[in-house]
Amino acid sequence: METFPSRYFTPREVAAHARPGDLWVSFLGRVSDLSPLVRQHEGDVLLRPILEAAGKDISHWFNPKTRDIQTHVDPLTGCVKYYTPQGRFIHIPPQLPRSDWANDFGLPWWKDSKYEVGILASKTRHIRIVNTLTSQEHMLEVCAEESMWEILRRYLPHNAHAASYTWKYEGVNLDMDKTLEQNKIPDEDVEFYQLNLDSDLYTPGILLYFNDDLTEF
Repeated sequence: METFPSRYFTPREVAAHARPGDLWVSFLGRVSDLSPLVRQHEGDVLLRPILEAAGKDISHWFNPKTRDIQTHVDPLTGCVKYYTPQGRFIHIPPQLPRSDWANDFGLPWWKDSKYEVGILASKTRHIRIVNTLTSQEHMLEVCAEESMWEILRRYLPHNAHAASYTWKYEGVNLDMDKTLEQNKIPDEDVEFYQLNLDSDLYTPGILLYFNDDLTEF
């Protein structure tokens, strides 16, 4: 198996990119790296709302049906305008016509796929990975949509030879092309919530058995 970039990101991972030089946001289930946009418009006052949103989910800025910025009827002009209570930002036109407004930028950043880096997880899960050879145990936060191969990739910083192991749950070999749920590793958060119990009381454990080779990614 070759290495590959992450397709899914947790909210915690997005939140780690919260600096002007490394600025991610999520919206409508997607994750975007706006660092190039920030560099391009460095010093522009219209960056302020974006800088303040660094590392956060900004889905509330958008109409989920049109996937465009929310709109309203401007009380001054009676025209439909973008609704930006957080303040006007890059690629949003001014309230009234202005001679210095340049609209030749092409696609606005929220419609430009070049900024997209992945998908925001619809749900995250915590799992324990236990290396039966060394007895080491690590807790990982993973995306519910990820395959076991993608989860293995998250585990690589703890064990560069993770692919040299057979991954099992309750004695059954896991299909590495399937997700946790597809491998019948239950997500019991709802049941714990209904019982008013802390979901951290139980975390599914995946056992790793060494295969006597040193596959490394």
